[in-house]
Amino acid sequence: MRAFVLRKVGEVGVVEKPVPEPGPNEAVVRTTAAMVCTSDVHTMKGAIPVAPDVTLGHEAVGVVHALGSAVEGLGEGQRVAVGGVTPCFQCEYCQRGFSSQCGGRMMGGAVFTVQADGNMAEYFLVRNAQANLAPIPETLGDHQALYATDMLSTGFVAAEHAEIEFGETVAIFAQGAVGLSATIGCRLRGAGLVIAVESIPQRQELARHFGADVIVDHAQHDPVRRILELTGGQGVDAAIEALGTPRTWEATFRVTKPGGRISNVGYHGDVPKPLKIPLEPFGYGMSDKQIYGGLNRGGRERLRRIFRLLEHGKVDPTPMTTQEFGFDEIERAFRMMESRENGIIKPLIRFD
Repeated sequence: MRAFVLRKVGEVGVVEKPVPEPGPNEAVVRTTAAMVCTSDVHTMKGAIPVAPDVTLGHEAVGVVHALGSAVEGLGEGQRVAVGGVTPCFQCEYCQRGFSSQCGGRMMGGAVFTVQADGNMAEYFLVRNAQANLAPIPETLGDHQALYATDMLSTGFVAAEHAEIEFGETVAIFAQGAVGLSATIGCRLRGAGLVIAVESIPQRQELARHFGADVIVDHAQHDPVRRILELTGGQGVDAAIEALGTPRTWEATFRVTKPGGRISNVGYHGDVPKPLKIPLEPFGYGMSDKQIYGGLNRGGRERLRRIFRLLEHGKVDPTPMTTQEFGFDEIERAFRMMESRENGIIKPLIRFD
């Protein structure tokens, strides 16, 4: 089979690999569609140490090719999706509700690419398959189902950790695919005012489409000052950091009112320095502001819940898809994600 791999730091390519065989609790899926994630670009640049020639990718759907002897409730030929995070759901951390930190390792549930081959290949292996594979409803296409595997699941974590309640105010810094998904999540949770911070016109338009009430263009306005103006000087009930820069991180503290919540899903590894907390907005440690950092939780049940939202028209994330490619063009799609060429947000990769 063909697989898209990290040859070494800074170099990617398509290579031939054997089709994997499943162990008792595993499954092999024949890939029908996938997406490239910005975190794949981070990995290519050396953000996370991984083995040479490891397969990249963690957003894929397909058809069950082979099942391990202990896997029940699934059948060969069945259309399935798997989360970008694939926890064991048996360890202490999973049972305590922190499945993304499976095994007590930082982001230990992130198995694809980090611990084993990812799923940007014609076939891929899924560990703990019964807990992590979810059948795709007949009414959903692969394109829709793909968004449940990571972008929606991660963006929804941001809204969940922000603990948005009906009528509350929220500011979301950056409207890439995760930020847009957080905007969707905040709308679904009943936010009364959703403020999206974004300067790219195409992403501003999508933010409005997905439920942002006000767009703050940080290229035109100081976002902190503007958000405080929009909230009568009080600040928002919650702020979401979905970019991963020191500037946006600090801004979340400055725009959140005392007793508010700060939810981080941005990746801060591109600037490997300690993050600073502005002390005055933090009340010198006594502002009752809560800080959460989170990741896609993974698992069959979470996928099922997101599928339900998709099935019943509560969410349609597919406008985020800006380009479509065949697997033969995967390197081009990846390089476009790296350079952010042509306004790319999410590229869809077709295998069939």
